[in-house]
Formats: sequence, structure tokens, C-alpha cells
Amino acid sequence: MNQKYAQLTGWGYYVPEKVLTNADLEKMVDTSDEWILQRTGIKERRLRTEHDTNTSMSVAAAQKALDVAGLTPKDLDFIICCTTTPDYLLPAAGSLVQGALGAECGAMQLSTACSGWVYGAVMADSLIRSGMYDTILVVGAEIISHGIDYTDRTTCVLFGDAAAATIFQASDKPSGIMASELGSDGAKAKSLWVPGGGTTKPISQQVVDERSHYIMMDGQEVFKFAARVVGESLQRVVKKAGLTMDDIDLFIPHQANARIIESAARMMGLPLEKFFINIHKYGNTSAASVPLALVEAIEEGRIQDGDTIAVAAFGGGLSWGSAVIQMGVKEKTAMYQMAAASAD
Repeated sequence: MNQKYAQLTGWGYYVPEKVLTNADLEKMVDTSDEWILQRTGIKERRLRTEHDTNTSMSVAAAQKALDVAGLTPKDLDFIICCTTTPDYLLPAAGSLVQGALGAECGAMQLSTACSGWVYGAVMADSLIRSGMYDTILVVGAEIISHGIDYTDRTTCVLFGDAAAATIFQASDKPSGIMASELGSDGAKAKSLWVPGGGTTKPISQQVVDERSHYIMMDGQEVFKFAARVVGESLQRVVKKAGLTMDDIDLFIPHQANARIIESAARMMGLPLEKFFINIHKYGNTSAASVPLALVEAIEEGRIQDGDTIAVAAFGGGLSWGSAVIQMGVKEKTAMYQMAAASAD
């Protein structure tokens, strides 16, 4: 039996039309454009409109990914939707996306916050390598603005809404995920969490009054965790792949804070130019962050056929994930550009 690899063959993203700038936030909370930019690197972020749902955003991104791969929804064997902000508590986001696409396959929701897409990609890779499935859609989508307290200046400046999708297909050509690492430090779970609204503390008037149904974060603790784990995990996973840092053509980190990315680059002894950064346009889009950056890097020509990239994410849990991915995108990039031109 030939070895199967999970090659990345399709990609696409969707961002809402509504833009929330730092100037807009200055009118809402005690903050400033200079303060936000210096501490986070964010200039603006996208927020859902009344027409956007987690499902509609996921489907829009997924359809673009299918077009790039030259597939239809009927070609999908499995769907993994990575999100912490589904349309409903029940049913799962995966089922809603599967139904909306008209696919005929199994589907699931994976919820590891900002690390979601990396976890989903690793799962897709494992399922394809095992021979269970040949074609898997992995979506990272968040309407994170739903869980933001816009009176809390420490969190409301950070997040935005987006969706990004990728297609992994079985291939006999060495490609896709070469090495990966998934991790969690549950002892620090309350450093980034939503205390109210779950089964431990169900939604109530008290929860609403306390505003504990919104995201709460210990910024210093999360920053320290992220600045360490991103660099260390990337170093381990590159070594696990049998490579050196010089072998990596582009690093795509979770877009949570520009200072965290800069810190990781310093720790690894790498120039910042080797890291793709788009946080200034979108803020932290949680599970959509890494795939959104990946798609933009392909669109901008930062990733070429045969390139080797490394991705890393961290988030609530506190969780993290990293992977080394061998790309094969030259032909597909041309297809994406044609599909985008047609859509315009």
C-alpha cells in the first residue's frame, strides 16, 4: 500500500464588510489609536453585519476553497469546522455547514479557540494518512465580536470576525504536514475564558449584570505564555520534521499581537521578514487567524510551489499547536486568481 499524504489543494477566506477602526474605538472606550497600535499592531478589524452568521461565513470561505481545488461539495468526505462561536449550542457548526453546502459526508465541530485550525489540519492529515478519507474540508470561523465586552478596553481592541477554509486531499506525492505538535496547559485555563453562560454558570440576569458571559483575559499571563510557547513549539516541530530554521521559507504565526510575533522572532534568532503578518488589518480572528494569513500569503505570492512553511497558534485552554507544511501551490495559485477574478 502506497504512503498517503494530505496535500493542501484549496483555500479561501471571507471577511465581513463592516470595518471597526482604532478611531472608532476611541469614541467607544478610553483608548487611542497610538495606544492600540503600539501595544498590539492592530489598525482595524472586521465585524459581522446583520447578514453574517458563522455558517454563512464558513460556507463563503469553503466555496472559494472548493473552487480553487476544482471540487464540488459532493466530493468532500469529511468536514471539520473549528470555532468557539457557532450559530447554536446545538446542532454543531459542522452539520450546519455540511447542510448549507449540500455535501454528503460526516461533519464535526472542533473547539480549541485560536488553535482550532491547526488542530483541525492535524486531524485531517491523520484521517487521510490512515486511509479513512481522501478529501477533507477544514474551516476556521469566528464571530468573536459576539463574546466581546465593548466597555473593556483591554479586550475589545483585539478581536475581529472572519472565516477561512482549506481543502486537504490524499496524494502519493510527499506534501502537506511533515511534522506537528499539539499542546495544552489546562492549569492556566482561567487566563483566557468566558466564566458565565455554560452549564457550570448558566446564563442568568446575574451573569448578564456581571458581564461574565464575555471573554475575560489576564493579558500579562497570556502574553508571557504565548511569547514562550510560539518560539519553543516552532523550534521543536521544525526539528521533528528533520529541518533547520533556514529550511523554512515562511512562518505563519497566530495573529494575536504583533509584539508576541516580534518576541518569538527574536527568541528564534530570525528576521521579522520571515514571518507573515496581517494583524493590522483584521486583529485576532481566533480560529480563522492562521488560515486567513495562509490564504493571504498565497495570494500575495509569499508562498511558492514546493515551499516549506511553519504555522503556530495559541489560545484558550491554554492550548497551542504548530506544524510544518510542504506546499505545492504554483498551479493552484493561478486557479485561485482566476476564481477571484470571476467572483469580482
